[in-house]
This record gives sequence, structure tokens and C-alpha cells, in this order.
Amino acid sequence: AEWCGPCKMLAPILKQVKEASGEQLKIVKIDVDQNQSIASKYQVRGVPTMVLFKNGKPVWRQSGVMQKPDILNVIQSYS
Repeated sequence: AEWCGPCKMLAPILKQVKEASGEQLKIVKIDVDQNQSIASKYQVRGVPTMVLFKNGKPVWRQSGVMQKPDILNVIQSYS
């Protein structure tokens, strides 16, 4: 969402996570205001919400801003 300050804070962190993870990770950002059906499908109640998918299924979710090391630890725990 354009108005979401924490989302803007998370964007550069996710860029760093992607750079650290290489091709094994795909990061997709969804604007909940523009994609309400997707937000509803994945039960996004607050923004930012991160959802980790493995084999096409959501395996982890977290609302709020997290730091790069914490996000990488979550990814590692599911890989």
C-alpha cells in the first residue's frame, strides 16, 4: 500500500535478503489496495505481511517489519 510507512521501511531490507539469497528465492510484493482478492485469499490482516511459500504452499507468515538476519533465519529454517 502506498500509504504504508513500515512497507517502505521493509523494501530495502527485502532487497538485501534477495541479494543474499540469490536465485533460490523469489520476492513478490503485492499492493493490498490494488489486489484485495489476493490479500483476502492469504488472510492478510495488516501491512506489511510477509508470507513464505514452499512448493507453492504458504508455510510461514509474519506481520510487521523484520530485519535481514531474522528473515534469512526463517528462510533457512524452511529450506
